[in-house]
Amino acid sequence: MPEHDVSTMQIGEVAERTQLSLRTLRHYDQVGLVPPSARSEGGFRLYTEADVTRLNHVRRITPLGFSLDETAEILKLLEGEHTDATINAVLERAQAARAKMARKLRQADEFIETLRQLDQSDR
Repeated sequence: MPEHDVSTMQIGEVAERTQLSLRTLRHYDQVGLVPPSARSEGGFRLYTEADVTRLNHVRRITPLGFSLDETAEILKLLEGEHTDATINAVLERAQAARAKMARKLRQADEFIETLRQLDQSDR
């Protein structure tokens, strides 16, 4: 049971606040990435603000292509368990992944513009 002075929320509210699906939240619990801080007497998952913060970190890490194990290590970094070398390695990888995503976004924008031009020329 949660401590009386710690506010908890159920999975639906957490899903809404983090923009993650119930299925994803349950998966992160099952694999041990972000388990809820407590369970109600009825067995419902109960999350704290700290859990929501962790989930938001995971939501930002995931698109960069890190594995679940790597994501767990990055969470440790974000919570203060780190060395500068580790932070630098993660930072470099995150920047490279972001650059790749930016290239793909530019390509998508170029394609959309090509389609718009075709659409305009047909009128």
